[in-house]
Amino acid sequence: MKTFFAYPSSEPEVTKTIQEAQKVLSSVKPSLSLHLWQQNEICGIPLTDPIFEHIRECDFLVADITSLNFNVTFEIGYAIGQGKRAYLTRNTNFKRDASTIDKIGIFDTLGFESYSDSEGLSKLLQKFGNDSAMPLRRLLNTKAPVYVLRTPQSNQAMLSVIARIKKARLGFKGYIPDDEPRLSAPKAIDDVAASFGVVVPLLAAQFADADVHNIRAAFVSGLALGMGKITTILQPRGGPAPLDVRDIVKTFDRPEDISNIIGEMALDITEKLQADDPLPLPKGDFLAELRFGDAVAENEFQTLGEYYLRTDQYQRATRGDVNLVVGRKGAGKTALFSQVRNIKRSNISNIVVDLKPEGYQLIRLKEDVLDYLAEGAKTHLITALFEYVFYLEICYKVLEKDADRHLRDNNLYDPYCRLQAVYETGAAGEGDFSERLLGISQNLVDTFQSKFGAEKGQRLNAAQVTELVYKHNIREVRDTLSAYLKFKGSVWILFDNLDKGWSSHGLTSGDILILRGLIDAARKIQHQMQAHEHDFHSVVFVRNDVYQLLVESSADYGKESRATLDWTDSDLLREVLRKRLVSNSLPADTPFEKVWSQICISHYQGEETSQFLIDRSLMRPRNMIKLLAHCRGFAVGMGRPRIDETDLVKGLRAYSLDLITEADQELTDILGVDTSLIYHFIGEGKTFTQGRIAELIVASGIPADRVDDVLRFMVYYGFLGIHTQDNGVKYIFDVGYDMKLMQVLISKAGADVSYALSPAFDAGLNF
Repeated sequence: MKTFFAYPSSEPEVTKTIQEAQKVLSSVKPSLSLHLWQQNEICGIPLTDPIFEHIRECDFLVADITSLNFNVTFEIGYAIGQGKRAYLTRNTNFKRDASTIDKIGIFDTLGFESYSDSEGLSKLLQKFGNDSAMPLRRLLNTKAPVYVLRTPQSNQAMLSVIARIKKARLGFKGYIPDDEPRLSAPKAIDDVAASFGVVVPLLAAQFADADVHNIRAAFVSGLALGMGKITTILQPRGGPAPLDVRDIVKTFDRPEDISNIIGEMALDITEKLQADDPLPLPKGDFLAELRFGDAVAENEFQTLGEYYLRTDQYQRATRGDVNLVVGRKGAGKTALFSQVRNIKRSNISNIVVDLKPEGYQLIRLKEDVLDYLAEGAKTHLITALFEYVFYLEICYKVLEKDADRHLRDNNLYDPYCRLQAVYETGAAGEGDFSERLLGISQNLVDTFQSKFGAEKGQRLNAAQVTELVYKHNIREVRDTLSAYLKFKGSVWILFDNLDKGWSSHGLTSGDILILRGLIDAARKIQHQMQAHEHDFHSVVFVRNDVYQLLVESSADYGKESRATLDWTDSDLLREVLRKRLVSNSLPADTPFEKVWSQICISHYQGEETSQFLIDRSLMRPRNMIKLLAHCRGFAVGMGRPRIDETDLVKGLRAYSLDLITEADQELTDILGVDTSLIYHFIGEGKTFTQGRIAELIVASGIPADRVDDVLRFMVYYGFLGIHTQDNGVKYIFDVGYDMKLMQVLISKAGADVSYALSPAFDAGLNF
């Protein structure tokens, strides 16, 4: 039987006693081979290999803890990690440092035997054996694969470690001195055994409680290495690394060094996670054959239902709790529109009127009618027009839906014929909605010009508006339709695409007026139909910036019940992506990490790659899908089985250039004039003072009196963020899209305010 005896050489009396005990033991129990550690701890001599070898070969370990020592504690941990029984001894002739030992915690939970001379130690050694080794946990914690031994007090290095682990999207747990003053050895053994990787920072001697922490660090480091865990031991330059770990410790000078070290560790842990639980993939080149939908919802209407994420906004819209759905471009308005439409259509008794005009149908109406009317007459006319259009569209949908059924249902036949007769007296015509709207608008323009000419500022009374808009009695239409709807379920009017075809030179007061009239008409019809006890709902889908202009023009619209598609949660966006990826013949409950590892490297520059993409998406699903599509395209083009670092760089640049064009167009919509402001940021770097931004805005041709408005837009859009006091950056989506909070951050910073360029644009502007 072999045993390895670890002890500190700093106490000559202890060393002498152990050597004498070895002599006694060799005569009374020759079957026990005792290997002593007798070499002085001389700085610079690598001793890890012989230590590891002797401990691996021994049947059990004996360690003397008379004096607290890093190397001995490390060897105790390593032996336990190797599944060896570890016996601790202490010489009672030496004063016990009770307070420090109590603070550390591990030794009294492991237990130890006392001796005073070589004879007593020899007797202890004779009764030690390789039985009852501490059992090691076999079940790994995939949810929190990293164990972190935290320092007694937080410091910059510790903050950097935690921040980078979070950035790598690795779950972690560990020992927190504030919550547990003493480190329990059994708990540490359990936690390390369940982990894939361990992070242990060492403290320089000048730090408070460095002696206590470093002994804990020695034990945990030994455990981790003994169990074969991915182990990262960190120390500052000139730090305290003792002999046993000097060859494996990582030294840092700056927080950036820590980021790189943790980044490398994250790659290793992720690879191990993936190797332990491989995902069964369909045959063929998975990445090349991968389909994850289209960035434009209109292009994936047929397949969207297979992977659509049913958010709270979806639930509210389908319950009829909202009249408006607002969101930025690419936030998912049209996707929500299609899913509400489909779920309501699935009930055959429902009537769903989904309207998507192409925009240009209303251009002549604005130019040839609205421009010649006073404000009050404009509002009255537009509201009346949409009321008329909506009623006719509901009639059209009902007649189309029951064209065959009414012939087989006696209850429907007469009401259907009456409704058909009323509808056919109107001017809607045939074709799709866009064509019918164009026809009605054209008739209105022609009638207006023939009756009222081209005189500006005309005021029309109610009778004139009625005569101009309605080609038949609107009350008769309403009453006849209401009578028929008693045989139907719920009625839904869904209106989308309002911004399609609007001027590329920005929104006009006429555009806002049309939106206001549309919402008023939908609300009016809803109230009328609900008064007749029909289950009637209308939902208008509109861009966020357009809605803001509407609210500014009339505060009443801020009271509308609405669902806002503002994405603030990275995990929700990741779930959007997961559902799309697993729709490729994978089990529906496949975790994101599993499928992601098949198509992309896990980390880039220490950052988890899905988070890397999300952070550059401006928190918009469309952008996230576009960016991934670019990266995938480069990888597939080069014949790679998954996206690598090169593909991420190239894909980000291609996407960033697309985004610059889109941002410039949105700025044009807001300003109402063409501008190339975004392009003036080319080569300007990532950080800006307020003065420098003002110079760039004015240089692009924007008047000085609009600088503040433009800067607010750039912050609201997510083009710029604000540097905070903790050296972080806050973007609009980090504060729940609350511009007031951003304004407070800017105000508090005062003249020292510093703006940061979004990483989504950096690749395209600072190439």
